[in-house]
Amino acid sequence: MPHQGIIIGVLCGILTLPVLSQASPSDVGPLIEAFVSRQFPDTASHYWVINGTQWEGDEMIMDIHTIVNERRDAEPIVNHFLLLIVAGELRGVQNIPLEPGTDCRAEKEV
Repeated sequence: MPHQGIIIGVLCGILTLPVLSQASPSDVGPLIEAFVSRQFPDTASHYWVINGTQWEGDEMIMDIHTIVNERRDAEPIVNHFLLLIVAGELRGVQNIPLEPGTDCRAEKEV
């Protein structure tokens, strides 16, 4: 009978694998990198910072700042975005203004 517990444990583990295989924090790096590279293709360098995330089922809303250095400008340019990631794919982007009191731009489907 001790084998019954092991078999049940293995079966439960197999059933939870699809949930665990959806977007995990380690998977979002390549998604964000691809987005930033596509959004700012002519930059000399860039980096991004994740401010926070919200999860609901297989949807994740990610709050990020991007900092880009264009070839001709010495001063870096900072942008603020909300990314909607559904089932491990980038589905929507909203640019959030950095200036207080400014309205957000309309959401873009990706």
